Amino acid sequence: MTHTEHGGGAAPAGRFDPFELADTVSGDVRDPFPRMAELRRQAPVHRGPIDLGAGADPPDPNRPTPVTVFGFDEAVQVLRDNETYSSTVYEGIVGAVMGRTILQMDEPDHRIHRALVAPTFRSRVLERWEGDLVAVVVGELVDRFAGRGSADLVRELTFDFPVQVIARILGLPRADFPAFQRWAVEITSVTANWDRGVAASAALRDYFAAVLEERRRHPADDLISDLLVAEVDGRRLDEEEIHSFLRLLLPAGVETTYRASGSLLFGLLTNPDQLAAVRDDRSLLPAAFEEAVRWEPPVTVILRRATRDAVLGGVFVEEGADVGLLLGSANRDERKYDDPDRFDLFRPSRQSVGFGFGVHVCLGMHLARMETRVAVNTLLDRLGDLRLDPEAAEDVHIRGLAFRSPTALPVVFTPH
Repeated sequence: MTHTEHGGGAAPAGRFDPFELADTVSGDVRDPFPRMAELRRQAPVHRGPIDLGAGADPPDPNRPTPVTVFGFDEAVQVLRDNETYSSTVYEGIVGAVMGRTILQMDEPDHRIHRALVAPTFRSRVLERWEGDLVAVVVGELVDRFAGRGSADLVRELTFDFPVQVIARILGLPRADFPAFQRWAVEITSVTANWDRGVAASAALRDYFAAVLEERRRHPADDLISDLLVAEVDGRRLDEEEIHSFLRLLLPAGVETTYRASGSLLFGLLTNPDQLAAVRDDRSLLPAAFEEAVRWEPPVTVILRRATRDAVLGGVFVEEGADVGLLLGSANRDERKYDDPDRFDLFRPSRQSVGFGFGVHVCLGMHLARMETRVAVNTLLDRLGDLRLDPEAAEDVHIRGLAFRSPTALPVVFTPH
């Protein structure tokens, strides 16, 4: 069953390179953190437009003054209080391309919908996926370059493996993986190119409509079949709700893990002593992953909208105001973390907001942790002397503003 048979348009030929789309990483901002730190030290909460290096949006005289949160405690306060700070702000941002998803729901709708899809990510299911699916996907990708002695881990591993995992969880054919990768990036970057994002959304809906029809006739051991029969308190998902969840799952499952795994590998490869420690003691890997998500969260900003007048960090928040939570800044709040700009897997364990917080904490974070653990363990098992390529032409760094990850990870190792 091919993509073109589903009526969504022709799938791109060959594998998809994320850097075909120039705006996939939300602008060419290399390091927004010094500016964030400067503003955070002035005040943990700011009213009015903010310039983080890509210019400030002009104020809209017809809207309440926006508020930006830089501090950790203040971000947690907002995320804990979903009555004062609503997620419905996302209706106008992603609703047009994803439909109505748990991302934009408040209670009690959010709780019910999350309960309907949450069983997909329970530990028993993840354990089965780990060996039967994720390890197989990662192993096949590493096979392609293990004998060569060099690779770009972004283009050859971290960008590829999460979409292949999600597609296999959904029970979709391998021939369509490049199309999913492109759609995931196009939907996520809808604010940069609206028409392209809307077109990707329509293509996905057409594609999944045919798959859902097929699964109704012939249920299989996959997530789409499970969603068709999921039930909580007598409530089942209708077809449009399933479409919306699938359109959310694709970019959320692909983008988050792709970026988080890349940033973890960047942190380890640029700190060879910590890479060596993890190579020698794999029990350090969970701490390394959590530190990477704190240090370089894959998504640096999330939004809420005030449902009533409030005061946050001593700053007045007007009813209807958009509240931007800079997770990247909160995770580097010197009031919470010592030497916060340094990647240090040995730092004392403290909660971060890299996966959000509260009722909307990332549904797929356990899957992202497991996928990344399998990927890094596979690399260290098979390419024991893995290191950054000292002769690489690329200036290896993490880039982006709303979404951040390394643009390349050129490595060398003894071929196997």
